Amino acid sequence: MPAEPMAAGAPTPVAVALGGLCPRCGAKTLFDGWASFAPRCRQCGLDFGVFNVGDGPAAFLTLILGAIVTAMAITLELTLHPPLWLHMLIWIPVTAIGVVVSLRAAKGALIAAEYRGAAREGRAIDPPAAPQ
Repeated sequence: MPAEPMAAGAPTPVAVALGGLCPRCGAKTLFDGWASFAPRCRQCGLDFGVFNVGDGPAAFLTLILGAIVTAMAITLELTLHPPLWLHMLIWIPVTAIGVVVSLRAAKGALIAAEYRGAAREGRAIDPPAAPQ
């Protein structure tokens, strides 16, 4: 499948990641739910199913977020000594929201990078021909 030319008004990977934008036309159609991709863009018809972002970002982001939340919880405990129920009231929602928001951003950035690089599953790029 030949690579599509980049549209003049195509959004940046950061804009795609933060706004849930289609990497081709910029419409806010990348996600159907909190972290699930739409099957295709409702505006320009780009098929999001051809992109393979997998679950790679999930473990990486969860570990990073877990370290941050743990450090904040320990800091709170050592400074204010709140009861356990207050820790749970604070850190469970913070962790859940942080995971969902960071996964949306990471998956959006990966789709934008795949689109810009014309990466497709099972496709090797031929090396450039040697000059003669």
